[in-house]
Amino acid sequence: MLLMPSANRVYADASAALARAELEIVGRAVLDGEIRAIDAATIGGVRYITFEAAALGDRSAAFLANLSASYALFEMHGDLLRPVPLRALAHYDDDLITIQKYQGKTNEQFTKLLLNVTVLSSAFAAEMLSRRLTVLDPLCGRGTTLNQALMYGFDAIGVDVDHRDFEAYAAFIKTWLKRKRVKHQCEYDGPVRRDGKVVARRLQISMAASKDAYKSGDAQLLDVLNADTTRAAEFVRPSTVDVLVTDAPYGVQHGSRTTAKGLARKPLDLLAAAVPVWAALLRPGGAIGVAWNTLVARREDVASILTGAGLRPLEDPPYLAFRHRVDQAIVRDILIARKPENGDGRR
Repeated sequence: MLLMPSANRVYADASAALARAELEIVGRAVLDGEIRAIDAATIGGVRYITFEAAALGDRSAAFLANLSASYALFEMHGDLLRPVPLRALAHYDDDLITIQKYQGKTNEQFTKLLLNVTVLSSAFAAEMLSRRLTVLDPLCGRGTTLNQALMYGFDAIGVDVDHRDFEAYAAFIKTWLKRKRVKHQCEYDGPVRRDGKVVARRLQISMAASKDAYKSGDAQLLDVLNADTTRAAEFVRPSTVDVLVTDAPYGVQHGSRTTAKGLARKPLDLLAAAVPVWAALLRPGGAIGVAWNTLVARREDVASILTGAGLRPLEDPPYLAFRHRVDQAIVRDILIARKPENGDGRR
């Protein structure tokens, strides 16, 4: 597997280790263990991830095509490489992901990695390519995760209390949809009131990659809320979200605003208040993926908060291989936790 080039040099240095962990999770979750002996190699001066597998079927190749660092795939025949066709999930042009540039934007490859690993750790992993999952980012900022979910053909819900980020994302997505002539309709754009008071701003858009899909009712939903994430249950029905992915505040230039306390830079305080709310929104069998700065919060403390909300953190070896440096003040890690399924086996 040829690794995707990255404009971020620090992330590029970490990408091989991250790709190996992601590939191992894919193999275990949906490829029935058919991938073995995952390693890194330099061939002709270029970095690759290598692995052994039986002949890949269309389904296996489709999952591998969506790996966050997958640029091209080859079969090795002695010293020769034969390309393996890959068709990634891409319902829209990739500028939906790449065109936004702003300070503090999460690396797009990492966003895809976090979403992939979370979906693959849920009870719905096998449905990633075939069902319209519902993805929630409860600290969505300017919508990188939402856009990646839309690219996959999923429904996307975002919550963020910063009105500037909300306005910036709303302006971007509405302009992008019109410029790309994507069939869509704005279902709602305005204030949300409770007891006569404005408690949120909301943007709801239905959209589809083709006119025929839209006409047939096969439309995706984008639902973005300018609201305090600890009040997310007032706007999102319980047990309706398949996966929840988010970046906790990094405690440096990143923060999270709440109506009660203003700008907060301590991820543990935010997670302690918000995770029980988020957990109630997940379907049984759903998964939550949290990225955070390990220099301001220990892994065991984040895990304790998730456990206290009735979630089961995943601590197998590949899940412990995502720690990587972002800059001098940020060493990022991922923690995935799953919501138990109902005792009778139903989701």
